[in-house]
Amino acid sequence: MIDLYYPEKHIQCVTNFQDLVATPFNGAINAICWTRKLTGDFSEIVEKVALSENITEITPEELHELQLSEQGQLAREVLLNDLKVLKAHGASPILNVISYYDRDNTYPFFPTDVYSFHVDRSPIPVDTFLCTYYGECSEILPNSQGQKKVLIPEIRAELKKLYHGADEGFESFLSEHFFDLHYEAKPDARPISLGPGHLCRLAVDHPGSQVPPCLHRAPKEKPGQKRLLLIC
Repeated sequence: MIDLYYPEKHIQCVTNFQDLVATPFNGAINAICWTRKLTGDFSEIVEKVALSENITEITPEELHELQLSEQGQLAREVLLNDLKVLKAHGASPILNVISYYDRDNTYPFFPTDVYSFHVDRSPIPVDTFLCTYYGECSEILPNSQGQKKVLIPEIRAELKKLYHGADEGFESFLSEHFFDLHYEAKPDARPISLGPGHLCRLAVDHPGSQVPPCLHRAPKEKPGQKRLLLIC
């Protein structure tokens, strides 16, 4: 189970897919997780996939072609079913084997890669779904434990040095470069690992959203260990 040690509950745990997609976000709750203990050997899937880049997508067809042990077959069935139910729900899930994500070193004082706590934004109502089957797990942060980086005076001053337009266009500049999506964890923050096998739905910043978007980030991978991640 996900460790709910923090003082404000902003994750709601459910026990099936229907509740995962149907339970509304409400109040402080901006993450809903179908907590599961999965069977099967997901590491075998990772080992059998031919990697082409630091992030390699696996299609259902490629999953079917893998020669797997009995435990590997059980893991494959879980993956195929998760892809199937999410597609039926109208989502576009992608299954990836991840060695590492590219780091953003454009502005050393403000990386905008996925290792930074950030929120997702969309012009239409949508949710983010993700599940880590193998490897280090994604993390989320209660909104009260994060601060938008563009509001931190020292960082804001550095960003203004990059901007050369009129004052009234500064906020648009921050949005266009995705600076306003990133957050700094406060000194006493306690990030929450979503744990292996749990399929989670996170709130996104979109018009009409009734809750704050969920702060999340990719974990730093262990040396030599890949991740198996579903995301959409």
